[in-house]
Amino acid sequence: MKRILVLDTGKEWGGGTNSLIELMKRADRTRFSFTALFYEDYGKGRESSLKAELGNIGVDTIILPRRPKGAGMRLLKEVGRAALFPSRDLKKRFIFRMDYLSRILPDSKRIAAILKQGGFDLLYMNNQPSTNLEGIIAAREAGVPCVQHTRIAVTLNPFEARAVNELVSRVMCVSRGVRDGLVKSGVEAGKCVVVHNGVDASVRPARAPEDLRRSLGFGRDAIVVGTVGSLVKRKRISMLLEAVAALKDRGDIRCVVVGEGPEMETLKSKADVLGMGKKTVFTGFSSDALSYINSMDVFVLPSANEGLPRVILEAMLMGKPVVAFDVTGTGELVTDGQTGFLAPDGDLGALTEKIALLADSAALRTELGKRAKERVLRDFSIESYVNGVEGVLTAAARDERPLN
Repeated sequence: MKRILVLDTGKEWGGGTNSLIELMKRADRTRFSFTALFYEDYGKGRESSLKAELGNIGVDTIILPRRPKGAGMRLLKEVGRAALFPSRDLKKRFIFRMDYLSRILPDSKRIAAILKQGGFDLLYMNNQPSTNLEGIIAAREAGVPCVQHTRIAVTLNPFEARAVNELVSRVMCVSRGVRDGLVKSGVEAGKCVVVHNGVDASVRPARAPEDLRRSLGFGRDAIVVGTVGSLVKRKRISMLLEAVAALKDRGDIRCVVVGEGPEMETLKSKADVLGMGKKTVFTGFSSDALSYINSMDVFVLPSANEGLPRVILEAMLMGKPVVAFDVTGTGELVTDGQTGFLAPDGDLGALTEKIALLADSAALRTELGKRAKERVLRDFSIESYVNGVEGVLTAAARDERPLN
C-alpha cells in the first residue's frame, strides 16, 4: 500500500473538490491510503465542511493554517508595485519573488516536515503548479516523488515550468487543452498525461424537475436557462444575464443561477437593471445542484477559463443541451451543433443567438440533449477517470530516479 499525502490549496468548494472526493471515495484502498492536507476547512455551503465530507469517506484531514503576512512584507510589496508600475513584467516578477520568499518557501518547509513525519510515499497535488509550488519544493526536500493534477488552463512563468520539469514525476491534465497550455509554457510533453474528468452515471437528482420549477415560481410553459458555479468574475455570469435579457420578449424566459461568491450582489443588481430581476432566481450554494440542472431547458457556461468543467458533464448526464464559449476544455466536451452549441470566446451576440435557437425549439433541445447524454455515458465515465488517476499514481510512486 502506498501512503499518499493529498495537497489542495483551494479556498472554496468547486468542481475540483468534487472530483477529488469522487476519486478518493472510489480508489482501491488496498493499494492507496490517503491523507488530505488543506490550508483551511472551508464549507460545503452552510450544511457541511471539507473535513466532515472527507471524514465521511474515511480520509483523515490535516488543516495547516496559512501564516499571516507581516506588516513589513505587505508594505514592501505595495512599494514595489508602485515603483514598478510602468513595467507589468517587472512588477509580476517582483511580486512572485516576494511571495516566494515570504510564503512559498516557509510553507514548503512545513509541508516537507509533514511528509517526513508521516512516512508518506507520494505527494499528490490537486490544483496547478503555480498554486502548488510549495508542494513541489516540499517533495524535493522530503525526498518523495510528486504528482501534479492540473485542473484549469494556466500559463507558467519560467521558474515554475523549470520546477515542474526537474521535480514533478507526472502531470495529469484534465484536457488536451490544459496539456497544450503547459507544454507551451515550457513543461516537457512527456511528463503530461491527459486524464479526463468523469461522472457517476448512477447519480440521480433528489427532486423532480416539475416540483423544483414550481417551487421557483415558474409556470409549465417557462423556458428555463441557467448555470451552476462560483459567482466570481472569470465565470462571466453577467454575460448569461445579458443574453437572457435580450430574449425576454420572445416568451416566458426564466433564469436560474446556482452558486455563491463575491459577485452575488453585483449580479443581482445587474439582473434588476436588465429588467430580469423578477425572472431570475439566485439560489445560493446547493449540494443538490443536479436537481437544478435537471430542471433547466438549456444549460449555459460563459466562463473565460476552464480545464474540463465537471458541471458540463453533469448537464450532459441530465440530457441537457449546453451553450458555452469555445475555451479550453469546454470545446472538448460540447460538440458544436450535435450536443450543444459553442460560441467564439467573448462573443455575446453569438452566445445569445445559440441560446435563442434552443429556446425556440423543444425538438432541438431534446435531440441535442439525447446526444449529450449518450456521449457522456460513452466517453466520460467515473470508472475511466479513477482508473486513469490510479495508473498515474502507481507509476509515480515507483519512480526511483533522484529528485534534484
